[in-house]
Amino acid sequence: MSTDTTARDGAVHTGTLWFGVGASVAAWFGLYLADILITWLTCPQRDQLGGPGPDAGARVLYLVSTLILLALAATAGTMSYRNWRRLSGMKELLAAEAFERKEFMALAGLFISFTLGVGIVWLGLPLFMIQMCLRTR
Repeated sequence: MSTDTTARDGAVHTGTLWFGVGASVAAWFGLYLADILITWLTCPQRDQLGGPGPDAGARVLYLVSTLILLALAATAGTMSYRNWRRLSGMKELLAAEAFERKEFMALAGLFISFTLGVGIVWLGLPLFMIQMCLRTR
């Protein structure tokens, strides 16, 4: 192993690599849990029979949790991109290749964060179009 590769490997901590891979997964899973808990607590069985819908506080809580978890996924993606730039000799992301474990983890964290970030946006969109309790039917 060359000294240049060793110096680049020492610049990235293993914890930041794992954060880049795992934080987006945790955010995506956390949003699903928040969705289930918020609708379960605010949409009792009487809502399905034509009762009143949830109050505005539930929608605000869901929106805030969506934005916080989207920010967490974006932070993980940004950290993964910075780690990949430090570790890789490649200049362009479209021609990216990972030759070592740390490069692979940084690149995988970038792609996972992007994909699950889009998933978080898609999961939050029905909040603006469909009533919260109607989605659960």
